[in-house]
Amino acid sequence: MNEIKETKVQRKYKDTMFHMLFSEKKSLLSLYNGTEEQPERQVLKLSDSYEKKRENPDLELTVVVYNINWGHNQELLEACQLLKEYAQFVNKVREFARKGSIEEAVENAIDYCIEKNILADFLLKNRMEAIEMCIFEFDEEKFLKSEREWSYNNGREAGREETLIKNVETLMKNLDIDLYNACKMLDISEAEYQSAKERI
Repeated sequence: MNEIKETKVQRKYKDTMFHMLFSEKKSLLSLYNGTEEQPERQVLKLSDSYEKKRENPDLELTVVVYNINWGHNQELLEACQLLKEYAQFVNKVREFARKGSIEEAVENAIDYCIEKNILADFLLKNRMEAIEMCIFEFDEEKFLKSEREWSYNNGREAGREETLIKNVETLMKNLDIDLYNACKMLDISEAEYQSAKERI
């Protein structure tokens, strides 16, 4: 019996509120509104993620992604009032978040947008859902970013410790010396070596 394997998808461009606003499939475009700097327009290909690159892959999917962060693709935003207002709302949330908590930022952004008639009908009707989604997704993005930074730093430290251990062991073997002298030659203490070895 064949097992079906679930594919994990990286959710770089997901935004729940966006999907509520643009719920009809025919209205959806490939749009980016994340916090990392991205070009105005980019073409992503499924084959770019293949381990073995081939000139003509058997399966190809090409997606054009437009950056809809405020200040990008203004012509596209001007062509769709709802999309423009959504970009303004996201921009206001981020602007207020730089000055205070995310909870206050979302509340202030909603109040500001309602006052300026930006997504006003939607925000009046769906205020609580908008607050919950924005807080969840902002925290998720912040959490994932801090996790990546922690993993990177932790990986660097583990790699340094592993290299240190290999260097000590190589010296001991090649020069036929004991642990104390190998550590002394590398200018590290025996305790540092033992500590690193215990963590790996």
